[in-house]
Amino acid sequence: MSPQAQLVMILWLPIVLYFFHKFPPTKAVSISFLGGLLFLPRKAGFELPLIPDYEGMVATCYGIFLGIILFDSQIFRKFRLHWIDLPIILFSISPIFSSISNELGLYDGINASLNQATRWAMPYFLGRLYFSNLLTLKELAIDIIKAGLIYVPLTLYEIRMSPQLHNIVYGYFPHSFGQTMRLGGWRPQVFMQHGLMLSMFLMSTTLIAIWLWQGKVVKKIWNLPIEVVILILGITFILSKSIGTYGYMVIGLVIMFIAKWTKNSFPLILLTFSICLYLIFATSGNFQGDNIIPFIQNIAGEERAGSLQFRFDNELILGDRARERIIFGWGGWGRSRVYQENWTGEIVDVSTTDSFWIIIFGTNGLFGLINLILLLLLPIWCFVWFCYPVKTWFYPQIASSAVLAVILTLFVVDSLVNAMFNPIFPLISGALLGLFLKRKKMSQPRYNLLKLANRQPSVRLDKMK
Repeated sequence: MSPQAQLVMILWLPIVLYFFHKFPPTKAVSISFLGGLLFLPRKAGFELPLIPDYEGMVATCYGIFLGIILFDSQIFRKFRLHWIDLPIILFSISPIFSSISNELGLYDGINASLNQATRWAMPYFLGRLYFSNLLTLKELAIDIIKAGLIYVPLTLYEIRMSPQLHNIVYGYFPHSFGQTMRLGGWRPQVFMQHGLMLSMFLMSTTLIAIWLWQGKVVKKIWNLPIEVVILILGITFILSKSIGTYGYMVIGLVIMFIAKWTKNSFPLILLTFSICLYLIFATSGNFQGDNIIPFIQNIAGEERAGSLQFRFDNELILGDRARERIIFGWGGWGRSRVYQENWTGEIVDVSTTDSFWIIIFGTNGLFGLINLILLLLLPIWCFVWFCYPVKTWFYPQIASSAVLAVILTLFVVDSLVNAMFNPIFPLISGALLGLFLKRKKMSQPRYNLLKLANRQPSVRLDKMK
């Protein structure tokens, strides 16, 4: 970690507090969250006693919650936990069960749970607190597009000059430079963890812009016609050189246009249940990926097919290891990985964890994996079945929420093959579940009568008891 990276991490806290002083709380949360995601240095921060270290998006969430306490503390009094929050709570504490079942001790479990909670639960509850209605979800979607536009010139620079901005600004490269070459050119990374994470972000911004254009939500962003915005984001996304995210974009567009033309949400629902079906076969050891590889080779080429085969091979041996502790997993400290003795007698790690689901399955077992999948897919099911039917998805008020549900689904798909965590997705998860709770409350007869009474003074509240 360089001195300039340390300085930025120190200055970030007062910057976040300034946003809360300057803007309304919801806007301050959005700017702080996206600003931290886009510009903070990777693998930089400070160790803190008893709580997770001050680094990356954890530092941003610390700053945001401090800003809420200082400038908007009354929002905590309005918040109520609900049964629908159980997946994030159980997922956050799952390392405790993993540590205890492996005799690693309660302290180890609490420490691991705190780390998991800060990465996942803090963004989730920010979504529940501030983005749980149609208006704030619309603002969030537009802010994500603006964040994508801010990243366009930086991305184009790295496409031409190689991924050097993190090195230029912060003095070091945060990842393996050998993975930045793709398709005969440079794959940009800017200030994100990996080029795959950047490409997933650009795909999301492009898809959101297309959906908002089709839903007639906005005509201009920063005085740019929405069609121009789509063109800029789309070209930049294509140049980011990530074949997997090209496929996600195609899936997202298919879901979008089938929903628009046929008023049918079947592709989205089918995709979510296909994810569950894949995980059932994969965790039980019954998934066979041999038939998929030739198909991928014909579409994406031999290199991508070989990469997928490598993932399947590693998931096979890692899955066998995970099933030895199938309920709560092996816990931390690399215990879920596979080790063998090499020709010199040294014990070496012979496994590679590329997929996020296999990491959780190995460390936290089925308990952690099931709660993670519920955390990510339950908001989508609630939105589709209980909030807004597909015929409303292109209404200007609802389109933003619909596209955020779709990109959340695509993130879950990506987690089956990659481990590119992005805190924007647990934030969206919490926001959509908060929207479901408010929608459910509005549908209650008593709520409607009270709302009517507040509008019409002639209706007496005491007669409604």
